[in-house]
Amino acid sequence: MSKAAVDDTIDITDVVCPITFVKVKVALEDLEDGQKLGVHLNDGEPIQNVPRSLKDEGHKVLSVDKNDDRTWNLVVEKGGLD
Repeated sequence: MSKAAVDDTIDITDVVCPITFVKVKVALEDLEDGQKLGVHLNDGEPIQNVPRSLKDEGHKVLSVDKNDDRTWNLVVEKGGLD
């Protein structure tokens, strides 16, 4: 299974909602439009809310993959607001 090349990664398995999305949003601020961020997050609220919130803000969720330990890996492409 090939992983999409990412420009940066963030692990938010140690935080809970709504801080999960805040951490992802801050990490995206350091990237240029079109760059990709890998996010490692927990099952439950984070995987339900973070991808939806990213889409609502104009970013593209490129992949969502479940791991055997009840965590997820997601790759998001930073979108421009123009």
